[in-house]
Amino acid sequence: MSDSYAPPQDPLVVLHHDHELLLVDKPSGLLSVPGKGEHLADCLISRIQAVFADALLVHRLDRDTSGVMVFAMTRHAQRHLGLQFEKRQVKKVYVARVFGRLDEREGTVDLPLIVDWPNRPLQHVDHENGKQAVTDWRVVKYEDHATRVRLFPQTGRSHQLRVHMREIGHPILGDPFYATGAARDADRLMLHAESLRIRHPDGGKGLTFKAKCPF
Repeated sequence: MSDSYAPPQDPLVVLHHDHELLLVDKPSGLLSVPGKGEHLADCLISRIQAVFADALLVHRLDRDTSGVMVFAMTRHAQRHLGLQFEKRQVKKVYVARVFGRLDEREGTVDLPLIVDWPNRPLQHVDHENGKQAVTDWRVVKYEDHATRVRLFPQTGRSHQLRVHMREIGHPILGDPFYATGAARDADRLMLHAESLRIRHPDGGKGLTFKAKCPF
């Protein structure tokens, strides 16, 4: 997969910038941080630091996921935001298109996850050794052979939304890791981080930032 890394060259989309925060809309196909090897050096953090030299990493999105990402402009903000993520105080909402028709209108997936060591970076469900992972979901609308949903992760495990949707029989369309057959037939991973609610590191005011879903 690394050999075919050809990230989009779209200009940086800044959603908000102040003395403590920088929020951007990450395009699908671009790594959040550098991968191993020179051919995986191009990434969102390096593009951001070329413009905002003081920007610091707080969290990540998978390469093929698009949407809202927050960066810190000071060490104080990085610590403050890091604690919000750690304590699960950040509210995240995703939009996804999943394969097939979800019979219920809403539900919760509560399945513990752990890295699948022989096949990393893949994750899998492990009831004995996995870490707690919880995702709430709600149907937005039914499409031909697919369902548009909003996903509300209560935890932040790697690949959590992708594995959870696959586990309930509705993989996210275009997922190169967890979808098979017709479910893989999409021009990108149909997963977008639509909104992020955080407290501002300077004063603690609650703020919500949104990025329009591109699919």
